[in-house]
Amino acid sequence: MKDILVVGMLKQEKFGQFMSFMQSEAGIAERKKVADLSKTIGTVSPDQSKVMFKISVHDVEALRAFLNGSNPVSKPVFDEVMDGYEIYEIHRM
Repeated sequence: MKDILVVGMLKQEKFGQFMSFMQSEAGIAERKKVADLSKTIGTVSPDQSKVMFKISVHDVEALRAFLNGSNPVSKPVFDEVMDGYEIYEIHRM
């Protein structure tokens, strides 16, 4: 498991649609393939233009596919709601 921080930049007024997908059965099933959902911590910026998730990832390549559009389940939603994303690996000190 790797601790990863993902910052997603959302298109204007797309937060609700993003969260609907992430909480849907399809979204949860895809997220389970990537990370341990019980260890996920998420937050959103006050203007709802950015989301941030700290996740414990067990398949980094599946995470990249989930975010970059090569995952067929997340691609249609992310094409519509995401402006971009950044991934950071977290190291304990």
